[in-house]
Amino acid sequence: MAAAYCRRALLIAPRLHGANRVASRTFSDVVEPRPLCDLVRPDCKRLILVDTLALVRKFEAKGLPTKQAEAITEALKDVQNDSYDNVAHNFASKVDMEKSVMTIESNSSKFESEVKSDVIHHVSLLQQENEKLKSDIDKIRSEIRYEIDKVTAGLKLDLNLEKGRIRDELNHHHQDTINLNSKIDREIHVLRANIESLKYELIKYCVGTFASIAAVGLALLRFVH
Repeated sequence: MAAAYCRRALLIAPRLHGANRVASRTFSDVVEPRPLCDLVRPDCKRLILVDTLALVRKFEAKGLPTKQAEAITEALKDVQNDSYDNVAHNFASKVDMEKSVMTIESNSSKFESEVKSDVIHHVSLLQQENEKLKSDIDKIRSEIRYEIDKVTAGLKLDLNLEKGRIRDELNHHHQDTINLNSKIDREIHVLRANIESLKYELIKYCVGTFASIAAVGLALLRFVH
């Protein structure tokens, strides 16, 4: 922690040195100069980096009593030390920043590794689910094809049976038609024979009648004469 304070002091000192160049020359004549890294108390609080004796002399030159000038200088010193302490507590050191960066990089690498692992795991799960879905789809497709083939075979069988039944009925009707035609032909033949027989009987009857009438006529003629 003291090393960090020394580094901060090295950054702040050039600014203060330009503003208090005259006071530093006066203060260096009274106090032995020390490195800035030594300007840290044992309680890790920063020492004031301005010439307090020169400030007291300036206040005295303005007409302030020595006690009051020293009190004001002490108050200014405390205010400046408190300001430095607040800055030191509110702003991180370079080492802390480097540690934070290293921690963030480590966490980022760990997070990236975890994300990659999760992505690979999820991709593997998705591939497994995809393969399972493909297998289920193929199984359903096979079942549907089997049912379609089964229904198609049943329809073909029913159609063939219906065709056979219709064919048998047509053959039966055709045979009935042939039988009916044969029966009609026989009836017509018998009817024709009966008509011929009746015609012959009628002709014979007519001839007999005419012969009887002629004989009677001849007999009457003979009787008359």
